[in-house]
Amino acid sequence: QVQLVESGGGLVQAGGSLRLSCAASGRTFSTYAMGWFRQVPGKEREFVAAISRSGGITYYADSVKGRFTISRDNAKNAAYLQMNNLKPEDTAVYYCAANRLRIGVSMTQSGYDDWGQGTQVTVSS
Repeated sequence: QVQLVESGGGLVQAGGSLRLSCAASGRTFSTYAMGWFRQVPGKEREFVAAISRSGGITYYADSVKGRFTISRDNAKNAAYLQMNNLKPEDTAVYYCAANRLRIGVSMTQSGYDDWGQGTQVTVSS
């Protein structure tokens, strides 16, 4: 199991930017695909972005494409989500997740094995 800790959430005005970080424990971070999901109370957790082990392949939800960028630094055991041009509908708890056990990059919750505790992002209008 890998421990994941998100940081970087907060309150921002519409049009602003935030950068979320996900710090991972262990020495095999480069073997995990990573993903970001978000959840609003009363709704299902939804996919935001995912990145392959090397960082060469990325996927995005249509709702964030062109505004969010996922990246990773395997030397620092960290993944990031740069969020630009934020909208009120981006308000949610954001979670990072690690895919340790499966080949490929998943866009579904079932494709991930470990989850962080989440960080709140609030975008005011």
